[in-house]
Amino acid sequence: MGVLSFIMGMGCESLSPEEVKAKRDGGENFVLLDVRTPGEYAAKKIKGAKHVPLQELGLRYSEVPKDKDVVVYCQNGIRSIVACKMLKRMGYDKVRNMSGGISRW
Repeated sequence: MGVLSFIMGMGCESLSPEEVKAKRDGGENFVLLDVRTPGEYAAKKIKGAKHVPLQELGLRYSEVPKDKDVVVYCQNGIRSIVACKMLKRMGYDKVRNMSGGISRW
């Protein structure tokens, strides 16, 4: 993890893309949340991910279940840290960031 990601991610646990793949391949029931723009999502996506752009998350957070683990990702891992912190402030306690985003997927 880079220094910037560490500083910005304080309070937000991270998982590597490999760890997320292992959770998915192991059949774990969790929400994979993509917070990229609609254009980014259309260009490349992870099958089964829920798409709620970061700029809409404040209005659409109720679409993300609170009773499941949530792994948030974006392009490189910065917006997903912001989203992770937003969700935590809204009472989500099972939220983690996928470090490096979809670019490391």
